[in-house]
Amino acid sequence: MSKNVVVLDYGSGNLRSAQRAVERTGADVTVTSNFQEAMNADGLLVPGVGAFEACMRGLKAVRGEQIIGRRLAGGRPVLGICVGMQILFERGVEHGVETEGCDEWPGVVEPLEAPVVPHMGWNTVDAPEDTRMFAGMDADTRFYFVHSYGVRHWLLETHSEKIRAPRVAWTTHGQPFVAAVENGPLWATQFHPEKSGDAGAALLTNWVDTL
Repeated sequence: MSKNVVVLDYGSGNLRSAQRAVERTGADVTVTSNFQEAMNADGLLVPGVGAFEACMRGLKAVRGEQIIGRRLAGGRPVLGICVGMQILFERGVEHGVETEGCDEWPGVVEPLEAPVVPHMGWNTVDAPEDTRMFAGMDADTRFYFVHSYGVRHWLLETHSEKIRAPRVAWTTHGQPFVAAVENGPLWATQFHPEKSGDAGAALLTNWVDTL
């Protein structure tokens, strides 16, 4: 049986392109803001474009932060993309405005420090070898980025040998920043898999295979 994925509609993100990209993996995809449908889906995809503060406002309007938190508490898979990744962190700072995020991970989303901003175009990702997210991909695989903000410091430390530490991938544009995280049922990418051609399709297939 094919897996059911909900693309969370909270007024932000390339909803239809995300829907089509996940459908190509063979999953059944619904775009909705319905709380119960989002809770019950095999996988939840949280897209996001634009400002951190606006995304959080839209997310709270559909109780999205509760959906994400409750799904993760039950070990239910969530995938955040672009600003949908950024809002998973503790807070974001844009134009001097500080906004609380979902606080699934400690850390701050802040302006990239680079000669050219936004970071727009194709770039490689330095990923740990044992990630499921990047399984089957070469080290020089490129993904498509469009962003001016990012997480430049990974702060979560895992001291227990019984808990698998998050697998954090990095990309450099001016300075290194977090490009992707695989943390149990919570996956996230700063780049856009739905705009990354065959590489993005492979990543989404890897995610759907875990559902």
